[in-house]
Amino acid sequence: MRNVLIIGAGGAIGAVLRYLVVLSTQVFKDKVPVPLGTLLVNVIGCLLIGVLATLAENGQVLTAEHRNFLIVGILGAFTTFSTFGYESVVLLKNGAQFNFFANLALQLILGLSAVWAGMNLARLFQKG
Repeated sequence: MRNVLIIGAGGAIGAVLRYLVVLSTQVFKDKVPVPLGTLLVNVIGCLLIGVLATLAENGQVLTAEHRNFLIVGILGAFTTFSTFGYESVVLLKNGAQFNFFANLALQLILGLSAVWAGMNLARLFQKG
């Protein structure tokens, strides 16, 4: 139960931080051709998970509780893309090139297909 509370506290912080970053970029909405807030959240999250996961690897800098709070909680709510990025790079680092490319393809194809399917399901519900 303690880990659940630690992760939940971090998740609340991460969700609020994500909201604030996205909100703060709205002034650039018509000047930048991509969703800047989401891009910033993803890049910042990837940078931070690279730093924190490396520090957590040997357990000497970050305890399991710190890891749960910072990586699973805060970064998990801030951006799931950081986890995707980290896990993909680890696959590549471990020499699992096929798994790396399979992960990229499956995440993108299945993820985007799921968004498309969800949108179409919602339209069906709206009609009915």
